[in-house]
Amino acid sequence: MEPTTRAIVDVTFMEMLHPPAKPAPPLPAGWSITHEPHPSVAFYRDLYDRVGRDYCWWMRQVMSDKDLAALLAEPGRRVYLLREGQYLRGFFELETLPWNIVNLAYFGLLPDAIGRSIGSTFLSNVVDIIWAPHPLRVTVNTCSADHPRALPAYLKAGFEITAVVREIWDIPNRLGLTIPERLRPIPPGPVSGNGTSSHGNEGRRP
Repeated sequence: MEPTTRAIVDVTFMEMLHPPAKPAPPLPAGWSITHEPHPSVAFYRDLYDRVGRDYCWWMRQVMSDKDLAALLAEPGRRVYLLREGQYLRGFFELETLPWNIVNLAYFGLLPDAIGRSIGSTFLSNVVDIIWAPHPLRVTVNTCSADHPRALPAYLKAGFEITAVVREIWDIPNRLGLTIPERLRPIPPGPVSGNGTSSHGNEGRRP
């Protein structure tokens, strides 16, 4: 067994049953969203790591090159890039599920694009792209490891929460990810004479 660090994460599942009433605002001048039809494994790994390293994105990193290549080649899976001029600023990934459901599998900005008031406009344009072929339903999830503005942004874009599930992640140390303290399990406190834990953190959330 390889060394891992445990994280306890609350995953929020959301859906959108109807497209927004208003179209998305245009991207700022010089910004664009383009479909990347055949991303290489190396390109995708680098993009995934640069966007997600600060938010414990790890599940694609542990996949073999063969498995990741097969996943990226799946019918109905699409990767799109956000650019400012020639500079890459973010990406999103869609997967078409049975019963005409589209899942926003990944969405994120590179660190140098965060804080530039582009995230909300980017997400609104992504939602319009998803709804263009008239899916039956659109889904997405975020978690407590993500940027704190992620959940409010999805709600503002029109998604509604359907469930919240607590998950335990054992993240391989070899990936070099920093696991925030808020996600780490609460260590057991000293045991009192009546056999119950004496620490006061039982209600703390990650």
